[in-house]
Amino acid sequence: MRTRLTRFMQILAVAMLGGCTYPSLPSIEAHFIGFQVPPPRGLTVYVCHAYGCQMKTRFRFTDEDVLQLTAIMAKWRTKAATAEEERRGTAYAIGWMKERVGRVIGTVADRAGDDFEGNGDPTQEDCVDTANNATSYLTVLAHAGLLKHHSVGVPFSKEDYTRGVAGWTHWTAVMIEKSNSQRWAVDSWIFACCENPAIVKTEDWYIAGIDNLAKPSQ
Repeated sequence: MRTRLTRFMQILAVAMLGGCTYPSLPSIEAHFIGFQVPPPRGLTVYVCHAYGCQMKTRFRFTDEDVLQLTAIMAKWRTKAATAEEERRGTAYAIGWMKERVGRVIGTVADRAGDDFEGNGDPTQEDCVDTANNATSYLTVLAHAGLLKHHSVGVPFSKEDYTRGVAGWTHWTAVMIEKSNSQRWAVDSWIFACCENPAIVKTEDWYIAGIDNLAKPSQ
């Protein structure tokens, strides 16, 4: 019993030093169900806003929107388009989608990060909202055949309460590189609407505090 207790305390100490990473649920659909949000279907998404998906607004991208997204992605493609080029195109596409949606439902006024006034405000999004929304936007890109080198992953979160507020639980969307299974965090929470999200390796994401999150992908 003492050995087990000692081992448990060692594991707990390591977790407190290195922070915690929550394992992903088995599917994107299961993740959305857990947040009581209808999963994306085709070109239709349910946009989370007002913090923690308190509000969910249905939005359908049009065929004209898909043509615009195709043109955005095409700017970053060559005859031998790389996974890196696709990630850059994806960042611009998601920035465009955030503005497209935001001008319809009001989240174009979303401020960077969180603040006390944002809770319950339909124009604002926290990290839960942005992670779920970016996942939906990635799913739309995949549905439209615009992701060749990546698949859409299940959102996940990290935390490290030893850093206080700077280590608060933070969520991100994920895309997975097909050639090597590298997972990439797609995070726009720290930026105001409608900047490109940062796209960084998940192991490098949110390990040194909010202030050290990557810059928007340009």
